[in-house]
Amino acid sequence: MSVKQISDDQEKKNIARCILEALPDWFGIPEAREGYISGSEGKLFLAAYDGEQPIGFLYLKETGKSTVELYVMGVRKEYHRQGIGRELFGAAKKAACEAGYAFMQVKTVQMGRYEEYDRTNRFYLALGFREFEVFPTLWDECNPCQIYVMALG
Repeated sequence: MSVKQISDDQEKKNIARCILEALPDWFGIPEAREGYISGSEGKLFLAAYDGEQPIGFLYLKETGKSTVELYVMGVRKEYHRQGIGRELFGAAKKAACEAGYAFMQVKTVQMGRYEEYDRTNRFYLALGFREFEVFPTLWDECNPCQIYVMALG
């Protein structure tokens, strides 16, 4: 497994599409999935590979002068629990620090709503993120938005 930073916007979209379409439990709403794919343009984008095959990715989005958001992350389900997400995150955290950001945030569905997202929550907490705030209706009432934050450096 290797992690590479991707600069070509079309390559970013291709990788994002390949991974997100393979993860319908998390990215099953077509409009949202397409937004993540098109939103990859111009972002700091990292991809994990098994040989030449992309198996995961993430990208960061600036949300303030000192803050970057882990905007979207996906690892093919057959590669879960093998350290790939942790490797991608480590590379992203390093890149965010080098770019001068002081904080990173991530949004997900609040713990206790869906098992898939509970696993996601536990993953972010294990990386060192801490609970910041819940916005009960940011997305909709069935999907309260949990924001986690982390100081970088």
